[in-house]
Amino acid sequence: MGRLIYSMFTSLDGYAADASGSSDWGGALDPALHDFISEQTRSVSTYLYGRRMYETMSFWETALEAPDPPEFVRTYAQVWQAADKVVYSSTLAEPTTARTTVERSFDPEAVRAWVSGLDHDVTVDGPTLAAHALRARIVDEVQPYLAPVSVGGGLRFWPEGVPLDLELLEQRGFGNGTLWLRYAVRRAR
Repeated sequence: MGRLIYSMFTSLDGYAADASGSSDWGGALDPALHDFISEQTRSVSTYLYGRRMYETMSFWETALEAPDPPEFVRTYAQVWQAADKVVYSSTLAEPTTARTTVERSFDPEAVRAWVSGLDHDVTVDGPTLAAHALRARIVDEVQPYLAPVSVGGGLRFWPEGVPLDLELLEQRGFGNGTLWLRYAVRRAR
């Protein structure tokens, strides 16, 4: 049975992007951290994106075309390109990357039923789309990468008004101060 996982960088004060829309402070260019992210996403064969997150992540479609990319960039680009992507958008005309489909609306019950029947994991990426999944109580795990920074405002990692009971399953720290946490979402809340 597949798991639906929400995982991305967040500042210590709870923002996935700062007030200017940037998340460059996330530390994903740290080679050891990026290698860990690549390893963690090997069980994922499908990414669910909102339009903005998809546009950000589409960088990985052409990352191997850059002259002499670092090994950690090559590794993650290969993992990303091998996965299917589903973009939930009412404005995106067509995808710009391979293995990508566009859906006009997010149906939590259909997503839950579909993920349950898979033999691989699925991520819901981007805090706006993840908020819909968290509100519908279909997320199985939350895996934040806590960056050692406070950004003071922006796009929140956690949706407002959605209480969650979480069980810590695993954690790992990195030399740049980032902490990865893996939580199971308890259903009874």
